[in-house]
Amino acid sequence: MADTLFNTDSNDLSPDCGSDEPLVDLRNISKTFGSNRVLDGLDLEMYRGEAIAIIGPSGTGKSTILRIIAGLLSADAGDIYISGQRRIGLIEDSQDPVGIGMVFQQAALFDSLTVEENVGFLLYQHSNLSNREIHTLVDDVLEMVGLPGIGDRYPAELSGGMRKRVSFARAIVSNPQNPTDRPALLLYDEPTAGLDPIASTVIEDLIRDIQKSRGCSSYIIVTHQDSTIRRTADRVIFLHQGKIQWSGAIADIDNTDNPFVRQFFSGNVEGPIQLVH
Repeated sequence: MADTLFNTDSNDLSPDCGSDEPLVDLRNISKTFGSNRVLDGLDLEMYRGEAIAIIGPSGTGKSTILRIIAGLLSADAGDIYISGQRRIGLIEDSQDPVGIGMVFQQAALFDSLTVEENVGFLLYQHSNLSNREIHTLVDDVLEMVGLPGIGDRYPAELSGGMRKRVSFARAIVSNPQNPTDRPALLLYDEPTAGLDPIASTVIEDLIRDIQKSRGCSSYIIVTHQDSTIRRTADRVIFLHQGKIQWSGAIADIDNTDNPFVRQFFSGNVEGPIQLVH
């Protein structure tokens, strides 16, 4: 599967932040690749308006969870409910009741297309908007991510941080003629990986700004970066050996006695997390 953005159409994206019904409900999810059991009976609930960081050592299934939620990968066992509706199959098999957008670790821009063509790609392919209308929409979202006036550039002319922001613009651009196609849930897979601290801060601020500008927007972010965890998440989930080992508010990170969390943030080689050689 190429690294790009996927959206599912939505029938109801009203920002019902007060709903008692989970936006995402994973029940007893398991996934195995070969002999490696990546997820082992995992349960996870997420509600509208939440900002969740999934953290843990490499290879523990964090990105796998995102792909299962996005409908790009099927679980071997368990059920997934999106806004109370059980999903059957993958994204192309059935329509979710809310839109889901995913930004992959790599910006995954088309090298042969301009920034404008990359950001407006889905609109060019799947809308009846004129080129002029798409141009205006793309200009608006590029300005929103702090990149005004670069629509005629090509990805090779951009820095790593700029390419990341272009991929964010592509994730949030939507068709005003069909407002229900705007994602209610955004999934970020290592959005600050490989960026310097200043570029990371720009991306972290952008993630929060997008959430605020969209009212009751919800997102899940997978990251290893300490600053990204602390600046973008309200709730943290620690994943190890296919199970959630700890879940708590961001303010609880430095106070918990959980040995997994303490080892992860201290960088100590001694503890329950063992390096795989």
